[in-house]
Amino acid sequence: MRNKKLLLGIGIMCCLWCLPKIVHGKENKVSFSLVELKCENMVDPLGIDNVTPHLSWKLKGDGVVDGQAFYEIQVASDSLLLIGGKADLWKSGKLKSDVSVMVPYQGLPLASRSLCYWRVRAWDRKRHVSQWSPVARFSVGLLNKEQIHGVYIGSSPEGGKVCAPLLRKKVQIGELATTFLYVNSLGYHEVYVNGKKVTENVLTPAVSQLNKRSLMVTYDVSSYLKEGENDLLIWLGQGWYKKTTFGAAYDGPLVKAELNMLRNGKWEVLTATDTSWRGRESGYSDTGNWCALQFGGERVDGRIVPTDFSTYSLDKMKWYPVVEVNVPRHIVSPQMCEANKIHQTLQPVSIRKLSEDTWLVDMGRIQTGWFEMKMPMLSAGHEVTMEYSDNLTKEGEFDKQGESDVYIAGGRRGEYFRNKFNHHAYRYVRISNLPARPKTEWIKSLQIYGDYRQTATFECSDADLNAIHNMIQYTMRCLTFSGYMVDCPHLERAGYGGDGNSSTMSLQTMYDVAPTFTNWIQTWGDSMREGGSLAHVGPNPGAGGGGPYWCGFIVQAPWRTYVNYNDPRLIKNYYPKMKEWFSYVDKYTVDGLLKRWPDTQYRDWFLGDWLAPIGVDAGAQSSVDLVNNCFISECLGTMEKIALMLGEKEEAEKFAMRRKNLNELIHQKFYHPGKGIYSTGSQLDMCYPMLVGAVPDSLYDDVKRKMMTDTEKQHKGHIAVGLVGVPILTEWAIRNREVDFLYQMLKKRDYPGYLYMIDNGATATWEYWSGERSRVHNCYNGIGTWFYQAIGGLRIDESIPGYQHVFIDPQIPKGLTWAKMAKDTPYGVIAVDWELTDNIMDLQVDIPVGVTATLCIPDEAVSCMMDGKNIRIEKKMIQLKAGNFKYYIYMK
Repeated sequence: MRNKKLLLGIGIMCCLWCLPKIVHGKENKVSFSLVELKCENMVDPLGIDNVTPHLSWKLKGDGVVDGQAFYEIQVASDSLLLIGGKADLWKSGKLKSDVSVMVPYQGLPLASRSLCYWRVRAWDRKRHVSQWSPVARFSVGLLNKEQIHGVYIGSSPEGGKVCAPLLRKKVQIGELATTFLYVNSLGYHEVYVNGKKVTENVLTPAVSQLNKRSLMVTYDVSSYLKEGENDLLIWLGQGWYKKTTFGAAYDGPLVKAELNMLRNGKWEVLTATDTSWRGRESGYSDTGNWCALQFGGERVDGRIVPTDFSTYSLDKMKWYPVVEVNVPRHIVSPQMCEANKIHQTLQPVSIRKLSEDTWLVDMGRIQTGWFEMKMPMLSAGHEVTMEYSDNLTKEGEFDKQGESDVYIAGGRRGEYFRNKFNHHAYRYVRISNLPARPKTEWIKSLQIYGDYRQTATFECSDADLNAIHNMIQYTMRCLTFSGYMVDCPHLERAGYGGDGNSSTMSLQTMYDVAPTFTNWIQTWGDSMREGGSLAHVGPNPGAGGGGPYWCGFIVQAPWRTYVNYNDPRLIKNYYPKMKEWFSYVDKYTVDGLLKRWPDTQYRDWFLGDWLAPIGVDAGAQSSVDLVNNCFISECLGTMEKIALMLGEKEEAEKFAMRRKNLNELIHQKFYHPGKGIYSTGSQLDMCYPMLVGAVPDSLYDDVKRKMMTDTEKQHKGHIAVGLVGVPILTEWAIRNREVDFLYQMLKKRDYPGYLYMIDNGATATWEYWSGERSRVHNCYNGIGTWFYQAIGGLRIDESIPGYQHVFIDPQIPKGLTWAKMAKDTPYGVIAVDWELTDNIMDLQVDIPVGVTATLCIPDEAVSCMMDGKNIRIEKKMIQLKAGNFKYYIYMK
């Protein structure tokens, strides 16, 4: 009996052991999974702008160290079909590939309104297979203007003020099913169905070149509907859609929308905008014209604003006919970036009484977003004014910056003010004509930015470096929203290309903003004029200052987006526009060197560097010419790389030859042998020719030594560059391993410097090194890459984009004892953690699946150990695959 039981037990165990092999043949399921599924670099996007989307995923788990060897994708028109294994749109089958980022869809043809559900599984090199991923979805937007139902409507003057109206339609619905609402608004919008706001999105849609293109947003409203009568409300706000900016066709915002239900595999239009809708004023109105320095704010009439959006409350209001407006033909395309959301709430750190009814509120730090305040009981018609500033004067007085809101009391208890279709960037609020002292709990500052993720962290043994890093990282969050990055979010709100070029690498290192750049570059392409002429700002509602470094954003940003995210769409789509811009550059090139091009109605100035410290003559003509020609050289190098990636070998060779010739001319024209300097000898004039390869090898060390010596003698070791120079000096220092040179600059506490800002109360980086004008700006954030590439030691390999291959090579300045950083890449998190004790470096490195790394051993190293074993370091390089590694490196 005992032997029978033993044999039975062994038999059962064998069956259990064999079961996976019976089910999966030679494949074993192991402990790894597929996570973070994305379509077009977004999570479950609705209404994408093409029918051949790109799919991405990450592999997670200890069981897939060797990496992905195969994958299988299934796409279906229904989630139940997919779960049942009936992928009616695409069954890729088991494909041999290690690609997991931006995999193109290759199933049955898709079309506008296609709704797709997808999943993926993967095999490692040992034929272990993962479980199927969770089901994700995407839908295709309305791609053809002729497919869009409805007309543009707005509120009629009969219904009151037209600048922020409520538009309403009742819709009868029988049996419920999947229902999408497509909204194409000229101006901002919010959607309410049966009294509930659809999504938490705010300030929607993103920016666009509104005289050329408007954006459409798709909403899944299925869960908001009910059988029978449904109340559909669209609240509009004017925003950028004004005659003062893009030549609006009407004095108020407009919208075209349609409600579609999916029945039996076909979409049915339930309603669309027409003159059967009704409208009325909302109580909100815009007080600014949205030109630079004139964004104003909002005037909110509490006697008119609805207290709720229930059908009962809306029915008690008086509604008026809407107007149909003929809008000039333009492109209507789906929004391809993240929506704005409220991410953080601040409450005051102090409230100070200025007079009997005037109060100064300090929110503790600058924040971009909305102001909210509960009101005390006030008589109907009583007006309270709120003014905003990012700074106080030296005397501690409120520094008025032209932004303010007004609330008109409705005479009810429980009233509150909140922005809706405008925003501010502020730390201080001056509240006037408020008879009662506001309580701390009454007041909130609501931080708004795009719904993107932070992807990098940094910390080290130096508290000053941590403070500088954190200020830069926070500043960029204040500047990046609505599908672009601005110079300052309150005074200009302009997507300047120079500011963008200066900080793109910092921003893309610290955040996952690939979709933001998809939208932003689209505005640049739309704003290009005949002959390749570009403005300095995208989108371009009016003139803005800058120079070639600003216009060349259309070349540099697509390439950097490809390098950082392995997203090739921008360089493929905008390569023709880049070449067109170069034809414009050629038009103003004389004897091989670029000269000043003319100002236009949409562009002025011709800058080299901008806002360098006092004492640096960045406006000297020779410096301007040198900087701009060095930038053209840099762009030619980028164009060569783009052409090679696109398979245009002959064009790549031409760009390379043009760059070689230009570099020779730069040296001949701007180098002064007697002085050993280029142009004026400023930091930028010296380091930029070195960076682009214009300095002959025989002179390089002399030029480098001269720049570093003059920095100490003339500038007392301070940074001496502006907006253009910061990222160039940073990149030069990283490439040349001059970590102490930059570190001692960052440690300066007097003017100019980042610690000077912080010691003078900065919570975000300034527009001027001296603190003039804007205290939240995009001038000096290009230094952000230094923390990761130099101190953290993580450098990307451009030839294998998206962090598929990286170099780990920390640069350690004297005085720093430890640092740790983490970077979430398209393939997973790379982490570097080092600590220096006496002559031993304790180095820990984490490499995710899909990434390989080259660990560079310091020249000072005499030996290296891992897991108690000596590692050969003759070549000073160790090749790493996915895993966690801990090294002890012994230095001289």
